[in-house]
Amino acid sequence: MCNQDTFEKDRQEFEKAGHITRRQFGVLLSAGMAMVLPAVANAAEVTESEVTITTPDGSCDAYFVHPVSGKAPAVIMWPDIFGLRPAFKEMGKRLAESGYAVLVVNPFYRKQKAPTASKGSATPISELRPLTAGFTDVTEMSDAKAFVAWLDAQPSVDKNKKIGTQGYCMGGPFAFRTAAASDRVGAVATFHGGGLVTTQPNSPHLQAAKTKAQFLVAIAANDDARSPADKTTLKETFEKAGVSAEIEVYEGAAHGWCPPDSSVYNEPKAEKAWERLLALYKKAL
Repeated sequence: MCNQDTFEKDRQEFEKAGHITRRQFGVLLSAGMAMVLPAVANAAEVTESEVTITTPDGSCDAYFVHPVSGKAPAVIMWPDIFGLRPAFKEMGKRLAESGYAVLVVNPFYRKQKAPTASKGSATPISELRPLTAGFTDVTEMSDAKAFVAWLDAQPSVDKNKKIGTQGYCMGGPFAFRTAAASDRVGAVATFHGGGLVTTQPNSPHLQAAKTKAQFLVAIAANDDARSPADKTTLKETFEKAGVSAEIEVYEGAAHGWCPPDSSVYNEPKAEKAWERLLALYKKAL
């Protein structure tokens, strides 16, 4: 799902459609600059911090943001291949303003602290691919367990509530496996997730189907065009397992449409996905 040819083709199509100019693209994406997200109605006052979490493999740098008062359900946010950066901090903060304690992690901590993309979401995929080497279902689930344990030790987290997790692009499988790693997870959302369905016995979708979590799977139209059978496989697998799942192809949305610094950011479709996310968390956490 994450390859430079695909992202460049999507950027050209987005530009051709008149959504953004080449100059705007360069300005918005340089250094991972985030666009301003829509304001949250009745937003909670939040506090934010850079944190370090000990895992079996080292120390993971992350961003933690939560309401100033009271306890809130926790959420683990897995970024796309461009990693922990201002856009994802803004997304985490917006979710915290909606009443959640949000941990946005650096999945590449074993190799490099954030920022891991030299030009934000304008960084060539070829430059980032070495960072993804070595990920397995074992490492992903090990990290997930460490993050859940860390969140449950925070006084701002309501441990009587289930935990949510959401992943973007390569973060999609991480979110699926977070649910497989811990029964504390009650809700999982993926947006333009890459590699959710494989032919391997440890495919993320098969591991996710063994959980009791509820799922939201938002698929980009061009991802669906490239792998049209995935949505059917997901639906059939979850239905057979008795797992609640909302699976939808977002027509007109290209891979990467949700982060506000993306070259193919589509605000109307991103807002639809965000509203479905909030509905899932309200129901499941």
